[in-house]
Amino acid sequence: MKAVRVTGLAPAGGAVTGAASPKLELVEVERPARQTKTDVLVRVLCIGLDGTDREIMSEKYGVPPTGETALTIGHESLGVVEEADPATGFAPGDAVCALVRRPCAEPGCVNCRNGQQDFCETGQYTERGIRGAHGYLSDYYVEDARYLVKVPAGSLAYGILAEPQSIVEKVWNEVQRIQQRLVWQPRTAVVLGSGPLGLLAALTCRCLGLDTVVWSKSPDDSIGAELVRACGAMYARAEDEAAAPAGSGGAPAVSALGAFLQRNGRRADLIFECTGYSPLAFDAMAALGPNGVLALLGVTPGNRSIRISSDRINQELVLENKCVLGSVNASRKDFETGLYRLKQMEARFPGLLGRLMTDRLTLQQVPQLDFGRIAVKAVVDLVPREQWTGLVRHEADEVAYSFSV
Repeated sequence: MKAVRVTGLAPAGGAVTGAASPKLELVEVERPARQTKTDVLVRVLCIGLDGTDREIMSEKYGVPPTGETALTIGHESLGVVEEADPATGFAPGDAVCALVRRPCAEPGCVNCRNGQQDFCETGQYTERGIRGAHGYLSDYYVEDARYLVKVPAGSLAYGILAEPQSIVEKVWNEVQRIQQRLVWQPRTAVVLGSGPLGLLAALTCRCLGLDTVVWSKSPDDSIGAELVRACGAMYARAEDEAAAPAGSGGAPAVSALGAFLQRNGRRADLIFECTGYSPLAFDAMAALGPNGVLALLGVTPGNRSIRISSDRINQELVLENKCVLGSVNASRKDFETGLYRLKQMEARFPGLLGRLMTDRLTLQQVPQLDFGRIAVKAVVDLVPREQWTGLVRHEADEVAYSFSV
């Protein structure tokens, strides 16, 4: 079968030897086979590519499985079951997506031992397509049934968005728990960034009935801006805004984001930071309203340093009961809630999820992909979409989940 891999990597914990240098290749590999009764063989329909894939593909890095020097990429998956033992609860024809992270082996890590490896305390987890385990960008993969989630046949068109949506759902679940500390009646949510994650966060906030503002550097006529307005949210271009004059410490007295919110009479009850631009995270701390929550989702590369009004930010965090949380990855319940929310989005804003997936690729096009040309979201189709319906069981359209939203 075919797979897209970063080859020439250093073995886990080792160094590249000889003249080998990492490169992205479309290769032929052996088709995987089920080894245990809990294993499920999945045929891949499509794979979504995100910022992590962009970094792996452009920088040619990643941690291959133990003893290997290549890593199959791709962690956002949509597939159909080919083989499964009936005891797993899966049957041929079931549409599925797969979780990304696998638990560490440390007995003392209570979260990994209880199915919440997204809160792993040791850092020794593995992640398919990223760290220590092959990803899903291949014709087939085998996965333990514990890490597969059924996708309703009626959600096939946008089921590939389950993984990024699970990230948003995890945050909303955490926010609801944290805000039990008070009587909280949020009215306005601010989303920083108009990439796929930011757009899904904005759509989620609109489904929750929140007045939503998306703050981004993308042009006003970009596809992202159009999608924001189409769901009833406000789009504000960051470069069009100026910060208030600097105070005595050299940092702006009010950030551009804070100044914009003040001018428009909005109080940010909830902020999603989806850019990974670290200075904006500190601006968001200052712009956050009293009793609000700032969720940091963007991972920051590099070693950037800035001057900030640290005393003022600290004072406001304390005196205004502000909360800042970091969040990464997601658990099964977040995937399930994500699939439910995507169905809500499609019903409320028909066609918007399809418009979010702007670029469709073939497997052969991936090694030469230029991420700079991707408008919003790239999806790799391993099976032509017109064939999907014939591969999936439609009698199992409604999937019974157990979760709260």
